[in-house]
Amino acid sequence: MLKSYVIRAGHYTAAQKKAYESLCAGFLIPFCEKNIDLEKTFGNANNVTVEIGFGSGLATASIAEKNPEKNYIGIEVHRPGIGRLLWEIDKRALSNIRIIEYDAVQIIEKMICPASLEAIHVFFPDPWPKKRHRKRRLMQRPFTETLAKTLKSNGYLYMVTDWEDYALHALEELKTCSCLKNAYDGFAPVQPWRPLTKFEQKGLDKNHLIRELYFNKI
Repeated sequence: MLKSYVIRAGHYTAAQKKAYESLCAGFLIPFCEKNIDLEKTFGNANNVTVEIGFGSGLATASIAEKNPEKNYIGIEVHRPGIGRLLWEIDKRALSNIRIIEYDAVQIIEKMICPASLEAIHVFFPDPWPKKRHRKRRLMQRPFTETLAKTLKSNGYLYMVTDWEDYALHALEELKTCSCLKNAYDGFAPVQPWRPLTKFEQKGLDKNHLIRELYFNKI
């Protein structure tokens, strides 16, 4: 099975490990091959946003803290980042975040019901810049169609990247989705509510132009 990620070595701090071990039972949703009941998962019927690949989780925690009336599911495979987000959840006393530690493609295909999400966030996904690796890119057909199906009417898909080639490729792939419409003419302006991420800062330090894509479900 082709995966859109690889497990890379990363420093797993004692604090991250402790947070993972002590908090995972309360906030991690085990992967399963059946649709999850979002209302039962969160204990309310609030709108749900899925974030694919949240990295350190700082942006995730910040957005969730500012929007307590909304629920968030973060998808990540790197345990240090999961530990860091769990630490942030505990520090900020957040109750509106859950985490799934598994491959995003499998989660979206197997666990998320059609027309159940308000939004999908994909901030600085792995660009897979080498030509032979581009088949691993997340934002391309047929997965873009699968993502679109999980959105409610008027829901949105929001992607940000600092790789021009990936941005152009993703823009064309999303344009082909019959049930998605670009909210802007080409790339979107910066959404003021989105926090700066570590990967974004790295891109800016390299003088990369940040490109944003924002599509609505029609």
